[in-house]
Amino acid sequence: MSSGTDSLPTPGREVRPGPSRSSSWSRVGGLALLLTFSQGLTAADLGSSLRELQAVAAEGRGNPAANPAWRRVAAAEARSLPTLLGAMDGANDYALNWIRAAIESVVQRELARSRTLPTEALLRFARDTHHHPRARHLAFELVGRQDPAMHDRLLPEFLNDPSPDLRRDSVQALLNEGVALATKDKPAAIAVLQKALSSVRDADQVDAVAARLKELGQPVDLPRVFGWVHRWRLIGPFDNTSGAGFEKAFPPESIIDAAAEYEGKTGKVKWREQNTTSDYGIVDFNQPFGALKSVTGYAVAEFWSDTPRRAEIRLGCKDGWKVWANGKFLFGRDEYHRGYEIDQYRMPVELQKGRNVILVKCCQNEQTEDWTKEWEFQLRVTDSSGTPIFSSR
Repeated sequence: MSSGTDSLPTPGREVRPGPSRSSSWSRVGGLALLLTFSQGLTAADLGSSLRELQAVAAEGRGNPAANPAWRRVAAAEARSLPTLLGAMDGANDYALNWIRAAIESVVQRELARSRTLPTEALLRFARDTHHHPRARHLAFELVGRQDPAMHDRLLPEFLNDPSPDLRRDSVQALLNEGVALATKDKPAAIAVLQKALSSVRDADQVDAVAARLKELGQPVDLPRVFGWVHRWRLIGPFDNTSGAGFEKAFPPESIIDAAAEYEGKTGKVKWREQNTTSDYGIVDFNQPFGALKSVTGYAVAEFWSDTPRRAEIRLGCKDGWKVWANGKFLFGRDEYHRGYEIDQYRMPVELQKGRNVILVKCCQNEQTEDWTKEWEFQLRVTDSSGTPIFSSR
């Protein structure tokens, strides 16, 4: 469960770092320039400069105009911080980096001069869920830099916040509290850790909280916490010699017929029931079919929803894979053994009321090293914050 702000993974996505001060902009010269701009920067100038930063895009598009714009924005006074943070709303990753770098420059300069940040305005911004999640998290971080006690006191109110980063920080505070209590007040520690567990969304924090509870004699139902889809039907093996199976449409891609029998790689194949009991939702094709190579398998699950709703299908897989929902192709990756993690890929989906059919294609290549033997995946359905959605049947 990751932090997650991505929805659909983009192969080779480039994220450029924020601007750096070139050698020609010396420490002394840069300070003089900032002072000049800070004395004459108007609201209109600031708005125009922020729009230049928002226009930055991939492959350096917008960078020539962004460089002088960044210097103007970085010269803004602390009272302009909510405006700068607001410019992050709707911005792409490239623009976010530029704007955040400008905000950091403003904050460092103002704090170095012993000037105060607009704490109340920053807190109002952080609490407003209409703003960009990363901007809200940054606003609350700035509250902490100005007033650490206020930050720590208010952190619990973000325990169920839609911002992944704010929620994560709040959960971490509870985890730290539970650890500190463990040697002094075991019941209190358990209560605090269970509260953290009810709101945790990131896999590493789930593991950390569960481990602490286990140490205190409180086992955790990890499959329930993660919300894995665990009832599947598997069919295979089909061929994947030289990777050709990834693009080849075998019969399950056309129709899901539980009683059907097809010609597979080494003979007739048919669907088999498999319910995973793994704490981490692993659906392992090697279990029913054997440790095979250069093969393709399919897994299908029914997911029932009481209402039509937007959701995410989140997948972890180190093999080549494709996913469909109700016959609609969502995404795929023709890549092998690069490692995988929980919620590695996130795919937005529209669940229909009643029965939904999720189909996963999983391809294994010809490599024979020990670390290439896994032919498996894990999958769950969540809302956009990573909260599990459970099938109603």
